[in-house]
Amino acid sequence: MLLRLAPILLAIAYGLVMYHFSAWRTRRELDEKSTELADPRLKGIMDRLAAALELPRIRVNLYEVEPVNGLAAPDGRIFLTRGFYDRYRAGEVTGEELASVVAHELGHVALGHTRRRMIDFSGQNAVRTILASVLGRFLPGLGPMLAGMLTSLVVARISRSDEYEADAYAAALMVKAGFGTEPQKALLAKLEGLTGMAGRGAPAWLMSHPKTPDRIAAIEALEARWSEARG
Repeated sequence: MLLRLAPILLAIAYGLVMYHFSAWRTRRELDEKSTELADPRLKGIMDRLAAALELPRIRVNLYEVEPVNGLAAPDGRIFLTRGFYDRYRAGEVTGEELASVVAHELGHVALGHTRRRMIDFSGQNAVRTILASVLGRFLPGLGPMLAGMLTSLVVARISRSDEYEADAYAAALMVKAGFGTEPQKALLAKLEGLTGMAGRGAPAWLMSHPKTPDRIAAIEALEARWSEARG
């Protein structure tokens, strides 16, 4: 029995080791390439988010890379990239829109998405190993490839679910902070253009993020439910 489980246990152990190595490498790069974001106007906006969360402040770090992105590190720190900040300074993005990005990343942290990725990564390796073993019996040579594809589809679906949850958290926080959801929806509408992804029609089920219209529709559905609850 143990011999049969050995490949699965090894896959889980490998996943854990690789996750911790990846987290360590990411942390080191972020430490080397980032500093605390110091912008007086943005500080006032972020202070409103902090007040809504009953926190003394929210530290946002500036990650010195060009791609437009926001991220929550495995240790819970929040980052905006230099590329995103430069778009703000150029007037392409408002401070309130950047606040919605920070609120989204705070959602990933608060909802446990960053911590859960360690478990997910290990589970993915175990599932991939099991599928490769099963499919390999029927489709020699193709089993591992199909196992990888199927696992990637499952991972993408989980990732999209996380994005919807983080969007909902951000919408609630933005409303509580007095910004409303318009900055969040406005940023989503322009995000593909900012990131250079406009016109790339990858199928939604292959994407780690939901399609922009679907994300905006989900936020508007939330607003409708909140309006009914108040009414």
